[in-house]
Parts: sequence; C-alpha cells; structure tokens
Amino acid sequence: MNQLYRLIPKSLIGRMMAVMVLGVLLAQLFSNVIWVQQLDREKEQVAERSALDLAESVASTVTFFKALPSEYRHIVLSQLRDMGGTRFFVSLNKELLYIEDIEDSKLKQIVLDNFISGLRKRLGSQVEFQVRFSKPETLHVFNNKTLLLDLPPRWAQHSLIYDPQSPPILVAQIKMGEKEWFYLAALLPKPDLLLESEYLPANRLLFLALLVVILLLLATLVVRWLNRPLAKLAQAAERLGQDIDRPPLKEQGPLEVQATARAFNRMQERLQRFIEDRERLFSAISHDLKTPITRLRLRAEMLEDDDQRGSFSRDLEDLDRMVSGALECARGTDIHEPVQPIHIMALLESLQDDAQVLGHRVKVLGEVGPPYWAKPMALKRCLSNLVDNAIFYGQEAEVEVKNSPEVLEFFIRDQGPGIPDGALEQVFEPYYRVEESRNRNTGGTGLGLSIARNIVHAHGGDLVLHNRENGGLEVHITLPRH
Repeated sequence: MNQLYRLIPKSLIGRMMAVMVLGVLLAQLFSNVIWVQQLDREKEQVAERSALDLAESVASTVTFFKALPSEYRHIVLSQLRDMGGTRFFVSLNKELLYIEDIEDSKLKQIVLDNFISGLRKRLGSQVEFQVRFSKPETLHVFNNKTLLLDLPPRWAQHSLIYDPQSPPILVAQIKMGEKEWFYLAALLPKPDLLLESEYLPANRLLFLALLVVILLLLATLVVRWLNRPLAKLAQAAERLGQDIDRPPLKEQGPLEVQATARAFNRMQERLQRFIEDRERLFSAISHDLKTPITRLRLRAEMLEDDDQRGSFSRDLEDLDRMVSGALECARGTDIHEPVQPIHIMALLESLQDDAQVLGHRVKVLGEVGPPYWAKPMALKRCLSNLVDNAIFYGQEAEVEVKNSPEVLEFFIRDQGPGIPDGALEQVFEPYYRVEESRNRNTGGTGLGLSIARNIVHAHGGDLVLHNRENGGLEVHITLPRH
C-alpha cells in the first residue's frame, strides 16, 4: 500500500493529469471492449448468413455439374474460372486433395457448421464431401503436388493470395463419382471475417496517444490557471507570520478561491485584533503592577529589621524583573516592525564590537551574500540574547554563518558546561532555568531563549540546541530565504 501511495503525484497539476490520463485510458479500454464484443456478435451473424449463402451457391453448382454430360463439364469449368476471378477457383480433380487446416476459432466453427448444414440440406446426407479452411500459401489445386502459388500469374485466381491480409480460403471437395471430386476454393463474402478483432489496433493507439498529449497540454494550462490564486494564497500565508499588517488578499477568481481569500482576510483581521488586545493587556499590567510594587518597596524601606528589609527588597526586585521580562517577551516578537533588507555581516560585526567594549571576545566566521529580509530590531535582539548567553556561560562566543539560495544558517557556540539532554527543550519554556537561583547575575529570569525562538519562528525559521562533543552548547538557527 505504501508503495502504491508513493506513486501518487504530490502536486495538484500532477494529480489532475494522472486523473485525466487514467480516465481517458479507462474510457478507451471499456469502449474498446464493448466495441469488440459488439463487433464479434455482428461477425457471428455475418458468418452464419455468409456460410448459408455460400453453401446454397456450391450446392446449386454441384447439382448443375451432375446434370451435365461429362464432355461438357470442362467447358463449363473454364467459364466458371473466368467468372470466379478473384473470388473463387473451381476444378474437377481425380483425387481428394490434402488441405492443411488453419487453427480453430469460434467464427471458423460457425462458418463450417452452417456451411455443412446447408450442403447436407441441399445435397442430402448420402453425399461424401470435405470442408476445410486453408492459408493461401499452403493451398493445393488440381493435385497434391501443385500449390496455388505455382499457377501462372495470368490466372485471375492467383489474386486470391494478393490480399495484404492473406485471409483464409474455404475449400470444399465434393465427390461426384468414382475418382472424380468437385473442388471449390473461395474467399468468404467478407474476406477478413475470420481475422481476430483487435482491442487496440495501431490506428486507435495512435489516436489515443494524440488524445492524451492534447489533454495533458490542456490540463497543464487549466491547472496552472487554477493554481495561480492558490499559489498567491500560500505565499500570503507564509508572509503573514512576518508581516501581520500586510495588505489583504484580492478576493477574485473562481467562487471557491474568492471564499478562501475572504476567509483568509478575516483570519488576518482577527489576528490583528488579538495582537492589539494583547499589547493593551500587557501595557495595562505593566502600569497597574508598577504602582503597587513601588508602594511595597517604600514600605519595605520603613522596616526596622535589616534582614527582613533586605529580603523584601530582593523579592520586589525579582517581581519587578519578572514583570519587565514578560513585557520584553511580548515586545521581542513585535510583528508590527516592517521587514527590511539586513546586511547580516554588518549586524554580527556590531554585536562583536559591543562585546569587545565590555571586554568579551566574539569570533565571527563565514560570509553572507545578498541582504536578508527580516525585522531588524527583532533579529538583532534574537542574536544578541544568544551571544550574551554564550559569553555568560562560556566566557566567549563563536558565531558561524552559512548562506545558500534557500536558507540562512547561524551556529552560535560557547565553551560552557552545556545543558542536560533532558532539558534541551524545556529551556525554551518561559521562566524555566537550569540553574535554580533567581539571582539575575547567575540564572536570569529564563526568558532569553524563549524570546529568541519566538523571533525565529516569526521569521518562518527554527532554533534548536545541541551539546557539543568537546563541551559547550551550540545553537543552530535556520531562516528561510523567501
């Protein structure tokens, strides 16, 4: 089943072409089967009538010959040969000739049965005769040593074998008397009657091939025309994650495409309202929490116990950082920022300079060709967070960038202790930290990696973590080039 599924084309145009070609082939197959069956039935009816008519003619000729005096029979034979032309050949032979019969078939048996039945009805059951079908090239005439092919070309009967299809010849030998046999070799009224019907003859195969080619060309044009709005819809869906404020899709094309574009535009409007509501909610939380935190900090300063005052102050500072971190997380993936071309190497060099000012070392490797289209502030925040983490845990950072026509890749490495394998995914959860301490100078608030991954996802990419074999952590970022 899996093997069959892999044969199914993956693209819309491929599937439509496959359906059309399969439909044409099946239609031609069934129509040809029905046509051949009908043709066979008609051939059986024609074979029955032809055999009876031919038996009637042969019986009349034999009866006429029997009534003639012997000295006149050769004169009548000569006249009959001239009359037969390309259709039949007659003679009076002194012996029963050997006839090499053709292979059996249903039509052949129908002709023989009706021909023999007609002869016996006219000549009686006491008459001795033999009826066979012979191929032209093996047909004996006059005696067992002479073939039809041996006759002089001037004989009109020789044209019996000139038919390009070489149809079989009906040979009837009827005993007239002692050592006297009436011999008649004749083509059926329809010479190709005994030929097998072809389900797909060459001319039909040529027509079918031409029809399939025309259908494939038309299908290609139609599918491309129908697929163009779907391609635009796919591009719009891909770009929606980068720019939520992009212009809405044009609602045009077939009714189904219009309905899809309309639903997509409504979804974009709902997402815009949701993001705006989220921003207003975070702004309200920031405003509402800052005031009570400030009041609590003032009250904590009034405490007489120095230990309690210090504990309260540290807790309030942690609470303040958590509120600020949540706001930063919301702003970190600011999708209202317009997409612009960014010179990646210039951005990395600016991060390198910022680290050197603080006395840290950042090594930049690789080279990027054309600018990358992204949100400048968001991408800088993402890379800055990751470089800061690498410096904090590994004293120095190494940033390698790789470029291709399809993707842009970043590898940010450090020489730190790494992260336990079981926590490589958990560290992306907000406020999760491998280090238990909540001191900003040691463990931080646990939002940096979450913000970085959100920014990468907003650009349609991915961010994964790997522990290096020689120690340290490697951050791998993959961003698609659209």
